[in-house]
Amino acid sequence: MTLVLALKWIWDKEKKHDAVLMVSDSRVTYGPVTYEAKKIHPITVNGVPVAIAGGSGDAALIKYGYYVVDSITRKYMENKETTPSQEEFRGLIGEIENVLIQRFRELRSMGIEISFTMILSSVDPEGKASIYHFDSRGLAEPVHDTPGFAIIGSGSITGGLLLLRLLGYSPSVELNWGLLSTFIVDMVSEIDPSVGPFVGESWLMRVENGRVALGQIKEEALKEFKEQVRKRKELIQELMFLCDVLGEDEVEKVILSSLTGAGGNEGHEGDDKGQS
Repeated sequence: MTLVLALKWIWDKEKKHDAVLMVSDSRVTYGPVTYEAKKIHPITVNGVPVAIAGGSGDAALIKYGYYVVDSITRKYMENKETTPSQEEFRGLIGEIENVLIQRFRELRSMGIEISFTMILSSVDPEGKASIYHFDSRGLAEPVHDTPGFAIIGSGSITGGLLLLRLLGYSPSVELNWGLLSTFIVDMVSEIDPSVGPFVGESWLMRVENGRVALGQIKEEALKEFKEQVRKRKELIQELMFLCDVLGEDEVEKVILSSLTGAGGNEGHEGDDKGQS
């Protein structure tokens, strides 16, 4: 099984540019066999970034889904030199839907059960993010505006969604969501044996210097994220202990007082976000 998470991330507040971050665990379970595998499929055509895909379910169907995405995007980009706009990307989504719906209908008519979910995301040259969630029927739901993220796989049920809600994810809040996504994968892997620990498959799509860029998060940033995750786990445990000792109201006063004092140290768009 798997856990794949895609988030919309404020990249440049002044220019109103968003980024899309997609991360996954590393574990694949096939019957009694468990092994490590990459689950994110970056899509570029002639060096032009187009999208990021991530899938969960039957491996054959996921590979077919990637094949459909690759075929349609390659055909569309034959005479293009820039990443599709948000509206153009929506048109590509419609074409992909049509192919998947027809194929899955044929498979069901033969008595084959469909185990398939896929996330397909992109950022256009204007910094507009797109995130689509494909279900087992082949239908795609846009989720880039509400809720601003997509999460699929067995790990989504065992804690991914709960942690996203608990930790207050919002696409309109400018925080380090790269760290949040690392935290989620790492925590879910501790309670769901079918989800592997976070080992660094993390892809980021954003606009840099007027052009769309797509690449993996820097290895140095990933190591730093892992250490921060370890420390934050300890802090959460200590916070629970403090609430038992001092009471929630007193702990809240201390936290609010500290936040007021640190008001001038908020992160800015130019801070290093671990981009490749």
